[in-house]
Amino acid sequence: MLHKVLILSLGIYSLTSCTSQKNVHVYGKEAERIDLSEGQQKILKEYPLQIKFNRILEESRCPKGVDCIWAGVAVAEIEITEKAAKPIILNLATTDMQTRGYQKSTNLNGYTIALQDITPYPTAERGAQDLKGDYKIVITVQKNGINDV
Repeated sequence: MLHKVLILSLGIYSLTSCTSQKNVHVYGKEAERIDLSEGQQKILKEYPLQIKFNRILEESRCPKGVDCIWAGVAVAEIEITEKAAKPIILNLATTDMQTRGYQKSTNLNGYTIALQDITPYPTAERGAQDLKGDYKIVITVQKNGINDV
């Protein structure tokens, strides 16, 4: 009796673990983290890309210590150059909002480029105008790939 239960359990497990869906896998290493100050550019170690943080296009995040109607958003303008190609300008935001065209990450030529953070955060004493030139961003870059499983 125990043998029948064991065989039946293994058969059910085998059937439920089969899948015909495509699963997305990322090739290679973990996402590469890049820290950039305004105007700074870096050549990535793992990928043939150069990334430059041009500027903050929009800073409407609610300052710390202030009550606001909405949390707001900050948008960073990033310039990506791959090998000898022309640079591509990306605008990445601190929040995803389709209706306003904001996105935290994007896929570009087989890479996922994602904004992780923008600092400093505005305060009641130090607003967006005072922060110009002091902004820093953190982004991640990862090579994408698709495998059939």
